[in-house]
Amino acid sequence: MRICGIKLTHDGAIALIEDGRLIFCIEQEKRSNNPRYQTIENLDAIVRALAEHGLDPREIDQFVIDGWVGTVASEFRILSGSVPITLKGASYIERHAEGLLTSQDGFGLRLDGRDFPYRSYPHVTSHLAAAYCTSPFAKAGQGAFCLLWDGGTFPRLYHVGRQGARFIECLFPVIGHVYAAAGLHFGPYKQANRANWDLGDPGKMDPGGAGKLNLGLAGKLMAYIALGSVEEAIVAVFQELYQQRFAADTKLATYRTDIKSMESKLAAVHGFFDASERRLEAKAPEDVLASFHCFLERLLVREMAIALQRHSYFATRNLCIAGGCGLNIKWNSALRAAGLFDAVWVPPFPNDSGSAIGTACSAMADKGFGPLEWSVYSGPALHGSDVPPEWDAVPCSMHELATILASNKPVVFLTGRAELGPRALGSRSILAAATSPRMKDYLNDIKHREHFRPVAPICLEDRAPEIFAPGTPDPYMLFDHQTRAEWRDKIPAVIHLDGSARLQTISRTSQHKIAELLVEYESLTGIPLLCNTSANQHGRGFFPHVAAACEWGRVEHVWCDGMLWTKGP
Repeated sequence: MRICGIKLTHDGAIALIEDGRLIFCIEQEKRSNNPRYQTIENLDAIVRALAEHGLDPREIDQFVIDGWVGTVASEFRILSGSVPITLKGASYIERHAEGLLTSQDGFGLRLDGRDFPYRSYPHVTSHLAAAYCTSPFAKAGQGAFCLLWDGGTFPRLYHVGRQGARFIECLFPVIGHVYAAAGLHFGPYKQANRANWDLGDPGKMDPGGAGKLNLGLAGKLMAYIALGSVEEAIVAVFQELYQQRFAADTKLATYRTDIKSMESKLAAVHGFFDASERRLEAKAPEDVLASFHCFLERLLVREMAIALQRHSYFATRNLCIAGGCGLNIKWNSALRAAGLFDAVWVPPFPNDSGSAIGTACSAMADKGFGPLEWSVYSGPALHGSDVPPEWDAVPCSMHELATILASNKPVVFLTGRAELGPRALGSRSILAAATSPRMKDYLNDIKHREHFRPVAPICLEDRAPEIFAPGTPDPYMLFDHQTRAEWRDKIPAVIHLDGSARLQTISRTSQHKIAELLVEYESLTGIPLLCNTSANQHGRGFFPHVAAACEWGRVEHVWCDGMLWTKGP
């Protein structure tokens, strides 16, 4: 059984599942140096992705399209070759508590000149399926709660398992975009004309343009808050205004249910922050944003604890986290540390980059979701390319590469198939020694990133607990760890301003080349970790081939599958 899952809107992607195993997931931003959050503009992209894996559309048993904005249904206007077509899809949110697997069926998915039938499930279904089906709970046949908090939804709690999946409740009436919206009112990204902050279809916009939805803003703010301090007086202001404008039964609180209009949701959010600005104008913006983060984190943990008490009839104490807010490593860590759950799982693609996988998993389900056999390294393969003539190539072993890194020279490291999701996990990375305090500034400079942005460490799993707290295995860079005091002077380049690190761990017995490199680097230096940041141009997806890294040219060395390219004089 071959199922092709398709995400047409921002973070567009094509995934193929065959007999319960993920064959590939091609995110469009990882092709041809495409912009971040790239949509699928033409259905020919699906034909091309299948052909690269030796398949014709006629060999696919089921095509499935992820749902999108719409109360009852969504609509996609797209090209097939040069022909414009319109497709109907499912809505954003399921229409009733047990309606996650209620599909919208259609015909007319035109691929290579032929029309095919397709199914479509609600957008939230793809998030839940991607999170649960890739989890260890699914593999063990265990149920799990699933927290789904997306940009346009309230934090929604579900229970998911093989016996079924159902909505339980909204934890509180605040959409995920509130975090980014805070940055439009306070701090370095503040905008005077917030009325034009459009949420129609962010995939059709310039993701970083003035007055447009900046899908990367929330991540930048999560880094920025390390410049500030939490003030309880500021937290109290946010708590008071939250009660007035969202939670309480007052005239101002017109926003207490999932409503149809995104514009109404944003108007309520901006009204909340307008009132906050008037109360907090004398406060430093970094302290305001740090305190707002703290307010939301406490609200999330508190309301989750209350919800679990209300629904104690579920024996499950596992949690999956899905939706764009799953990229907030501090909230993930707070939920994991709260003691509410036995285990917490966040997939490497909690945001829409995992929606193609999730919508394909939905088609595998009958009454409930089952496990998916998968690898995080299932993205696009490296393409052949013509490297600029001024770059020379020589064979280079892992020991030789470790020696270059130990001399404090960064390296673009490309190998095998790309990782899934928005984090570089060793297949499309820029690696560097973490021993120099100037290395973080250098990496941020060559990538045109703000000075306060952190650089993540990739560390051998068995040594992580001696360097970080808690230092637990975290292979996908989705939790917060504190650096232990005795290591802070040894690895300053990967320590954030608040002493934290967005750690990625990898087993020294892993077959991935990055593990072999870390072992060699450890034997040379005694340090089992390196700086790891994504190998890409500013505002673009990962480098699709060696030539792209060489043409970028901001790092002297590019290593790819045993060969080292070095820029000549």
